[in-house]
Amino acid sequence: MDNHTLIAIESVSKRYGHARDGILALRDVSLNIRAGEFLSIIGPSGCGKSTLLKMIGDLLAPTAGRIVVSGKTPEAARRARECGIVFQAPTLMEWRGIAHNVELPLEIVGVPRAERQQRARELLDLIRLREFAARYPAELSAGMQMQVSIARALAYRPTILLMDEPFGSLDEITRERLGRELLDLWTRTRVTIVFVTHSVPEAVRLSDRVAVMSPRPGRIERVTEIDLPRPRTAATRELPRYWDLLREVRAALGLNEEPKGVR
Repeated sequence: MDNHTLIAIESVSKRYGHARDGILALRDVSLNIRAGEFLSIIGPSGCGKSTLLKMIGDLLAPTAGRIVVSGKTPEAARRARECGIVFQAPTLMEWRGIAHNVELPLEIVGVPRAERQQRARELLDLIRLREFAARYPAELSAGMQMQVSIARALAYRPTILLMDEPFGSLDEITRERLGRELLDLWTRTRVTIVFVTHSVPEAVRLSDRVAVMSPRPGRIERVTEIDLPRPRTAATRELPRYWDLLREVRAALGLNEEPKGVR
């Protein structure tokens, strides 16, 4: 993996509302994200995880500090289409077929039809859903809709994929399957992934590093290196190191009881 810094977050704070009595969502957050890595951000509800992700993607501006994305401001990086963004809800256009949903970002910026159709085919092959190209979102499961949302976010060939709890509303079986498929996609594309989650096992299972945030106002409490071998499989959860890392991240979150779950 190329270890140079792709995203630099430097002493960033974010306040909503008036400077005197507004809500301080983030305080003095600093974090470097390496090119090609899979980094998860975890923390309690309301700690500013999504706010931080949106500032990287130029959907919000910091109140203080600065963010550098690929050597640019977030605005310049957005204009250069450096970042793809995936939210918790797939937000697909119900009246458009799956392939046309994937093509949409390219259509908006005037990419010729043949080129965008070819790119949609490539992406549907990547997520193994090409046979559903002509179907509509309502004909797909929730998990398949999320896969299409991920494919659409990759339409521009971004170097960074920002993911805001994309599996949060899915059942556990679907969530685990999509986690495996996301790792496969990441291995094949080497896109840098910044992944917001509430799930400690998910963060440990997927990531190269896990950044743990404090309650609001959010700050980085700890960054844990996840030194588990890849590829990650079901057997990963049988490793003593997996359970050590689970306890480490839970302790940083203030969850001191023994981790629960099926080994």
